[in-house]
Amino acid sequence: MCIPGTAMSRYINFYTDFAFKKFFGTEANKEFLISFLNALLELNGEKEIADLTYLNTDQLGFSNNERRAVYDVYCTTKEGERFIVEMQKVKQENFRDRALYYSSFAIQDQGQKGTKNNTVYWDYKLSPVYVVGILDFVMDDSPEKVNHLITKVQLKDDLNEVFNKNLNFIFIEMPKFRKEEGELETFMDKWLYAIKNLGKLDDKPTTLTEAIFKRFFEVAEIAAFSKTERYDYEENLKNCNDWFSVMNTAKKDGLEEGEAIGIEKGRAEGRAEGESIGLQKGEAIGLQKGEAIGLQKGETIGILKTAKKMKEEGLDVNVISRLTNLSVDEIEKL
Repeated sequence: MCIPGTAMSRYINFYTDFAFKKFFGTEANKEFLISFLNALLELNGEKEIADLTYLNTDQLGFSNNERRAVYDVYCTTKEGERFIVEMQKVKQENFRDRALYYSSFAIQDQGQKGTKNNTVYWDYKLSPVYVVGILDFVMDDSPEKVNHLITKVQLKDDLNEVFNKNLNFIFIEMPKFRKEEGELETFMDKWLYAIKNLGKLDDKPTTLTEAIFKRFFEVAEIAAFSKTERYDYEENLKNCNDWFSVMNTAKKDGLEEGEAIGIEKGRAEGRAEGESIGLQKGEAIGLQKGEAIGLQKGETIGILKTAKKMKEEGLDVNVISRLTNLSVDEIEKL
């Protein structure tokens, strides 16, 4: 979720769209993204990225009538590798399908057509595509993955051998990163610690001795912002805090509604099984089911109301989409 914060902090909150774009989405600061991706790829034993070129983040289908994808960051290396880097603040339905859908644009983007003997052709040779998700939620909370911080996905066959190495997904579940400053061991640990704690720190941690982090904290210092930058950040932070408040209200409303539904349903089921034992058992079953139904319904209603309010106030639909994780099409229909 979007972590609430205040502009009175020394450093900006990395989980705001403003900060994410400032660090990872601008040409002037692309050294941060290169360093972060190299630390991530080092875990896979892959080669180092020397440079990146930013590409258009707004991807259309084959026609303007088709659904589009808007990336947080989209870039390529000199060798043609594509990187889609996304920050996701809240878990959403069909999240994995969404990641797969987004990857398809980076694949079809490589379709360089040629002509031979008056025939249009494409040799289908692809450069690797990486979808990197920095997730501020737990994607998989199963017992065996409770401490599984980074999930790497490739296409594999029924013998668990890589079928095609050109499509890669890397998901970082930030709530699972629990290391304190004195426990940082790898360069990736340092990056994750800086990202997660940036808005709460009063000074640069002494263990982050590398030059890249000295520059990182210089760029993050709010006091060094221009008047325009400060205004933009405070507006973005306000939207983030408003969204956080609405989500909490939606959860509370959904839980209350779920409890009412659950108790009523549980009592009905309980009476069917017996006046005393059935009522107790039915309330427990119904309350559990009702909480889940009501919470989901309440969250959805809250998000839609927030998106509609943002739209009425003139906020760009792409910004609303990033804040609420609703599609642009859904927002335009509100």
